[in-house]
Amino acid sequence: MDELINQVVQRTGIPEDKARMAVDTVLGFLKTKLPAPIAGQIDGAIGGGGAGEGGGLGDVAGKLGGMLGG
Repeated sequence: MDELINQVVQRTGIPEDKARMAVDTVLGFLKTKLPAPIAGQIDGAIGGGGAGEGGGLGDVAGKLGGMLGG
């Protein structure tokens, strides 16, 4: 999750504590809107798991960014 927070800090210039709050808010929102298996994959990737082929935080962040127009 730190990698995603650092990306938010670098791209927006907001302080780390605010970036952490924003990331937590967005992830919480996504987990309530996505099917449970996908929400679980987000938890696994953010928590350091799910780093198989094509997995991991970078892949999840990239796909979410694409979904959100980033």
